[in-house]
Amino acid sequence: MTSEVVEDESQFYLKAEKYWKDVPPTVDGMLGGYGHISNIDINSSKKFLQRFLREGPNKTGTNCALDCGAGIGRITKRLLLPLFKVVDMVDVTEDFLIKAKTYLGEEGRRVRNYFCCGLQDFSPEPNSYDVIWIQWVIGHLTDQHLAEFLRRCKAGLRPNGIIVIKDNMAQEGVIMDDVDSSVCRDQEVVRRIVRHAGLNLLAEERQENFPDEIYQVYSFAMR
Repeated sequence: MTSEVVEDESQFYLKAEKYWKDVPPTVDGMLGGYGHISNIDINSSKKFLQRFLREGPNKTGTNCALDCGAGIGRITKRLLLPLFKVVDMVDVTEDFLIKAKTYLGEEGRRVRNYFCCGLQDFSPEPNSYDVIWIQWVIGHLTDQHLAEFLRRCKAGLRPNGIIVIKDNMAQEGVIMDDVDSSVCRDQEVVRRIVRHAGLNLLAEERQENFPDEIYQVYSFAMR
């Protein structure tokens, strides 16, 4: 649990904000020097997401998506804008959102809102989103704040909407990273938080073909 590894909650958040302010607004910066894995990541995410967008009685709509911890808009540009009519982005680092406006190019006109806010303080507008995509950012929230954020995301979903978390998973327990002030949880801890937020897991998938030296990455779909 994060309560066991995060000694000072306010410092935990401040230190993370300071870390990201010093990161260059590039794809390589967003991926911690692993920019070369971006294509593999996006292609896998697209396959995972499209199983919910296909025809069927409970299929997820394609009107509006929210990109959480969006950075310069790597996921917005490559995954969400090609599939959804409009996208909203939220990130704590203002410089990233400024950069996004040029990085996204012409298609960026379909980005409706750029919210500069930490997820612990962000509330998606109720009944607004078909998909809320949360990638490589849950480690910057304490367990309590993550559960509360997921509850607010649940309220933000349209009928048949889904929330997707894609993130690093620890082998066991919760591991603190003092460099970027984040935690890495194991899958069971994440599942427990998801349940605590009143959400049901619909699918879970391990990311393949990532470098061996980085954490295993899993995607969770829920509503």
